[in-house]
Amino acid sequence: MPFGQIVIGPPGSGKTTYCNGMYQFLTATGRKVSVVNLDPANDFLPYQCAVNIAELITLEEAMEELKLGPNGGMMYCMEFLEKNFDWIEEKLKALGDDYILFDFPGQIELFTHHDSVKNIIERLQKLDYRLVTIHLVDAHYCTDPTKYISVLLLSLKTMLQIELPHINVLSKVDLMESYGKLAFNLDFYTEVQDLSYLLQHLDEDPFARRFKELNKALCGLIEDFSLVGFNTLCIE
Repeated sequence: MPFGQIVIGPPGSGKTTYCNGMYQFLTATGRKVSVVNLDPANDFLPYQCAVNIAELITLEEAMEELKLGPNGGMMYCMEFLEKNFDWIEEKLKALGDDYILFDFPGQIELFTHHDSVKNIIERLQKLDYRLVTIHLVDAHYCTDPTKYISVLLLSLKTMLQIELPHINVLSKVDLMESYGKLAFNLDFYTEVQDLSYLLQHLDEDPFARRFKELNKALCGLIEDFSLVGFNTLCIE
């Protein structure tokens, strides 16, 4: 019964860096661990890669042959992987019961409304993998109330779409001070406390206050589900 992590998050949130750090940590503790790169656009891998989707398809190949843009090409690559799931199944068999880190691409469409990644994860579970989702979000989004709300919505939709045990992580917290001053203490953002305080700050923004009722409805939606919270992480 192998265990593993589904590592996801927007581009630049630190997924590959996280996989590298987690690989080093688990290896140092004596755990047998393997990293599986499922990002067809990732051409720089700092970690030792046990399985690489580039052996099956790359984003560059998909864009070139099918005349697709980056987002369309990425969706095609995931659909191609889903249709050729036997390929990854055979690769995983060779890893036995290793703890697996699945490094996924960053396009958020893949985790909010496109079904290929969800279907791939469901098939991994049918292979008896016990999985948890690690959703990384760059901590700089906390410095802007509008961006923070968008990240809350993204995290919530991803949790509902993927349907796995789920940990949201604010990455790069060691750089947070360089992004700007926070309006509230850090625990306000990690515990997703009373968002009415956030609405007050949005009302001070000349652009955001034009959408006062929409902002109120979005905050109410997030609070009604009461699912989203964050852990903080400095990979070092």
